[in-house]
Amino acid sequence: MTRAAAACAMLAIAAPLSARPSPRHAFRAPAPIVWTVDNLTRIGGHSVTVIGSPRVVDAPGGRAVAFDGARDGLLVDANPLTGLSRFTLEVVFEPAADGSEEQRFIHIEEAGTGNRALIELRLAATAWSLDTYLRHGELGLTLLDRARTHPAGRWYAAALTYDGKAMAHFVNGRRELTGDVAFKPLGAGRTSIGVRQNLVSHFKGRIRLIRVTPEVLAPAAMLEPPR
Repeated sequence: MTRAAAACAMLAIAAPLSARPSPRHAFRAPAPIVWTVDNLTRIGGHSVTVIGSPRVVDAPGGRAVAFDGARDGLLVDANPLTGLSRFTLEVVFEPAADGSEEQRFIHIEEAGTGNRALIELRLAATAWSLDTYLRHGELGLTLLDRARTHPAGRWYAAALTYDGKAMAHFVNGRRELTGDVAFKPLGAGRTSIGVRQNLVSHFKGRIRLIRVTPEVLAPAAMLEPPR
């Protein structure tokens, strides 16, 4: 060992603990944004515009908002994905068995651009398939496999992830599809719940929770449906 290397080693040993980086601080996970959908006035600390007549109802372990599939929706003047280059967007919901075929129930859009993220479903008979979409500029990607179906009338947790290159979606922690898309961080905007922002493709069922985590979660860390 050279004298310079030895001196550096002694300084490292002598340094007080307060001067050394804290492993806990260095690896602290980003805090998620949690929107509990259990009222019609404020969600995630943001005021809500009510469309139609959605109802606050009982749900396993708490309350949720029920949508009629024809007129109902909620509009929140906030974008929980603002500035995120990586994220996990999750929703806990219960689709009804008698809703329409196309239901776009989480729609997040940057103001004035059309850049957006959506979580949707396609219902056939009494089974549904998850449909997710990311778009930035002229580039977009839809993930949908109608052969992957789930019985309606039950609670589920769906997740849409983006790691800076690839998007993927999950149902109850199980990955179904993935694909590459050029999606850039969104600016400020708003979020509609239970309907697309142009007031089409209404959702029928109950929605309880939306969570955005500024990283790609492992499936084991994703939300689970209420029992």
